[in-house]
Amino acid sequence: MKNYYSHETAVIDENCNIGEGVKIWHFSHVMTNCIIGDQCNIGQNVVISPEVVLGKNVKVQNNVSIYTGVSCEDDVFIGPSAVFTNVINPRSAVSRKNEYAKTIVKKGASIGANVTIVCGHDIGQYAFIGAGAVVTKNIPAYALVVGNPAKQIGWVSEYGHRLNFDTNGIALCPETKQEYELKDDVVRRNK
Repeated sequence: MKNYYSHETAVIDENCNIGEGVKIWHFSHVMTNCIIGDQCNIGQNVVISPEVVLGKNVKVQNNVSIYTGVSCEDDVFIGPSAVFTNVINPRSAVSRKNEYAKTIVKKGASIGANVTIVCGHDIGQYAFIGAGAVVTKNIPAYALVVGNPAKQIGWVSEYGHRLNFDTNGIALCPETKQEYELKDDVVRRNK
């Protein structure tokens, strides 16, 4: 029995593992051997290529392309028209399917509209990638990055608020008052 919703125009290939409460909208294509966790939302005109893994509660907005080699952990947000690549040097006449590079998007990361993620670069937990950025290197946890190529301009909390660290390397999330520590260019949330 199907425990998810898919619009009548969506195409779902065989051997996909689709979790409970998932919604797959108009003209989207989920290809073979994908794993889509519980409560995910797949927007309109999305392509999810073979063997992609999406954790629980991943939100994929309209017109996104997620290619083989990409894994997203729980609570990831992928904005409209974002795209992932999976080959560093594609050529139409050269098959490079055995060269797909892996990209991991860690828990709670947000990827803005029209972002391009060049393959082989991981996105740290709760990182925030600003709209239109082009990611060409690994992004640390809690980092705020913008531009082409993407450059870090600050740090964000798990709620996506900008963190302002004091001289002791301590910052509070403005919404939750949760404490974060910056040490050796690594941010950790204090318990």
